[in-house]
Amino acid sequence: MLDLGCGGGRHAFEVYRRGADIVAFDQNVEDLASVEAMFAAMKDEGEAPASAAAEAVKGDALDMPFDDASFDRVIAAEIFEHIPHDTAAMKELYRVLRPGGIAAVTVPGFLPERICWALSEEYHTNEGGHIRIYTRAELEAKLKATGFHIGPHHHAHALHAPYWWIKCAVGTGNDDHPLVKAYHELLVWDMFQAPAVTRAAERLLNPVIGKSVVVYVRKPLDAA
Repeated sequence: MLDLGCGGGRHAFEVYRRGADIVAFDQNVEDLASVEAMFAAMKDEGEAPASAAAEAVKGDALDMPFDDASFDRVIAAEIFEHIPHDTAAMKELYRVLRPGGIAAVTVPGFLPERICWALSEEYHTNEGGHIRIYTRAELEAKLKATGFHIGPHHHAHALHAPYWWIKCAVGTGNDDHPLVKAYHELLVWDMFQAPAVTRAAERLLNPVIGKSVVVYVRKPLDAA
């Protein structure tokens, strides 16, 4: 499996923990050093099966250093909204995925993202920030034009949307603001405790204000 634009590596760690061979791919060397250190720690602590392999690789999403059809699965989480040539990156994803392979592609949901842009210019103009807002229809159309078969979709992380609205309202770099700190503590508590009330609330809110939309696509079996 490839974690394309792995960032801090949270998806890659879970994939490794579940026993798949994982490549964490990004252009940020600091993030990759941290991911590589965590892979080593997980191996030492026996948190991943001995049969699984994990590595961190630096590179450009527009020109990945992998052979055609190298991966059975790809995760591309919250990456295409950062890339000016998003369709070129989609073509690279298509190239490295094997025929019949599945990719999970996520981008920020339209409504939560529009609110963030309205609240803060800094949010979408800073270096490495979001340069476009996708509708699901646009994302699926671009993936379909690349050659993918479009599968199911869902929304996720509704409880994260208000956190970003607060950050945009008080300043995206103002992590010490009392409201930001309080809501962040709530999210951490929810992540580790997973109480029934917040899990139920998020399921109800996801279709409306889910911070991410997730689209599953498959490369055709007869792809050249």
